[in-house]
Amino acid sequence: MSKSLIKEVKKSFKEHFKTKPLMVFAPGRINLIGEHTDYNDGYVFPAAINKGIVLAIQKNDRNLSTAFAINKNDFYEFELKNIKPIKNGGWRNYILGVISGILDLGYKLENFDIAFAGNVPGGAGLSSSAALENSVVFALNELFNLNLTKKQMILISQKAEHDFAGVKCGIMDQYASMFGLKKSALLLDCKTVSSTPFKINFKDYKLMLINTNVKHDLSESAYNDRRVVCEAVSKKLNISALREATVEDLNTIKEQLEEENYQKALYVIEENLRVHEFAKHIDKGNLEMLGKLLNQSHHGLSNKYKVSCEELDFLATLARDNPNVLGARMMGGGFGGCTINLVLKSEFKKFKKEVSNKFQKKFGRACTVYKVKLSQGTHII
Repeated sequence: MSKSLIKEVKKSFKEHFKTKPLMVFAPGRINLIGEHTDYNDGYVFPAAINKGIVLAIQKNDRNLSTAFAINKNDFYEFELKNIKPIKNGGWRNYILGVISGILDLGYKLENFDIAFAGNVPGGAGLSSSAALENSVVFALNELFNLNLTKKQMILISQKAEHDFAGVKCGIMDQYASMFGLKKSALLLDCKTVSSTPFKINFKDYKLMLINTNVKHDLSESAYNDRRVVCEAVSKKLNISALREATVEDLNTIKEQLEEENYQKALYVIEENLRVHEFAKHIDKGNLEMLGKLLNQSHHGLSNKYKVSCEELDFLATLARDNPNVLGARMMGGGFGGCTINLVLKSEFKKFKKEVSNKFQKKFGRACTVYKVKLSQGTHII
């Protein structure tokens, strides 16, 4: 977590609101493996990272509340009644959605001011939206002594995403950002919303995120379309979600499905199996197998689930062809965002340079490379 970011938010809050704030950090997240399985009640393997949102909050005695997005230098004033989503409201809708969720549960809030800034790149598939939602719900819970459990808080955050941002996301992003543990990833069962922490030692390797810096327009509509396909296949199989299906089950209705929908369902079933394999090989310390599973996951996302794009495939191929990278895959909803790569520490700089040059040459613009550490979930600073 960046000390300079904390300083910036605290200073900005004091300048604008002339009072000392309560401070919260909510991390973004990566997902090691298990993509698009969360809304199928499946298994995922996320971890909180040391980049996120720092938020400052305090009560005020005015009859309006204020939110200040420091990075955008953007103020928004609002009343704590009749809260509705704003058309093209961007960051405001995440905050309003959380407030609305708390009020809907019958909790009382007084007027308050918040200021926030982050170092999670938006649109990179690192869940900057979940970090913002969690920072708001956690801060309000603390400030007004609501006594919400962390589980209740993440459900409020998820509902904000559904009802105010219009994205029917699973629970993974909010869960990982809230419950993350240092140096650990969480094997999360999205049906029971419970997780098992796995301490990971990457030994001579470390995680590299490469952001394509693109977000193709397909992302949200395609996300919701995929969800509809998965639900329709589950219905045909007479199960509540694809997490309950085996490949053999799916093959019994293959003739009734369009080939592309069969492939999508097949991907989800196979990805759930990969998540369990991944956990097994973490326990064995078998990093080579972890890399292979990452590569398989990308292949499925690109060729079966069809949520990749040219930029992501280009990066994944560069990684796969490099002997100093154990494995790589696209991460997040797709059609842009990041790849996650397991890179030999001693070759990190060299690979970063190679990727940056080749990407620039191919697409005429830059990709951005980050290193991340697995970190603690949402907490008071």
